[in-house]
Amino acid sequence: MRIHSYLTSSLHDTAREAREFEDLGFDGVMTGEAAHDPFLPLLLAAEHTSRLRLMTGIAVAFARNPMLLAMQAHDLNAFSRGRFTLGLGPQIQAHITRRFSMTWSHPAARMREMIQAIRAIWACWNDGTKLDFRGEFYTHTLMTPFFVSPPHEYGQPKVFLAGVGERMTDVAGEVADGLILHSFTTERYVREVTMPSLDAGFAAGGRSRADFELSGPIFVVTGMYGC
Repeated sequence: MRIHSYLTSSLHDTAREAREFEDLGFDGVMTGEAAHDPFLPLLLAAEHTSRLRLMTGIAVAFARNPMLLAMQAHDLNAFSRGRFTLGLGPQIQAHITRRFSMTWSHPAARMREMIQAIRAIWACWNDGTKLDFRGEFYTHTLMTPFFVSPPHEYGQPKVFLAGVGERMTDVAGEVADGLILHSFTTERYVREVTMPSLDAGFAAGGRSRADFELSGPIFVVTGMYGC
């Protein structure tokens, strides 16, 4: 088991906060996407720490495209020397269409294809595989030498997917390296819904639980009581 915490400071204080978490013995830090970009703080955390694992938890997948996500993750994994994990989530339709002005359709199928497209782009950069990804939602067929991100010794970062319902959880089991559980997930829901859905995804992807990680929230409540 590893213990992560969220980075919550402004960019001016991110380096200090990340160093404090490392000094306290935390295994890693995460960033959410709410009022701020989730990638920028992790660049600072990578520069000012040497051990912490770094993960977007989450970056809104459907506000972006596979090429941009592949590039950001590839660069962060190189800069952090292999410590970066790309954590993605779909968000809900209203945010995708009305806040980000992006397309919403078939979220589970779209997410599966997005992760597959990202991996195809990484394979082009790292292994020299010809980029020829043609899907229902995304097509990536052009990669001239000038735009190739140089390969590095740390390889592809892991991809975690946030999922609640059965279909998105299936996708996580099929194509992702880990599942990010919702903050209000109960033990019973994990046991009765999440794990069977993951098993279905593992079967579809020809994988096993040994290839997979779970990321779950722990809430710590503190308070003061008067007499």
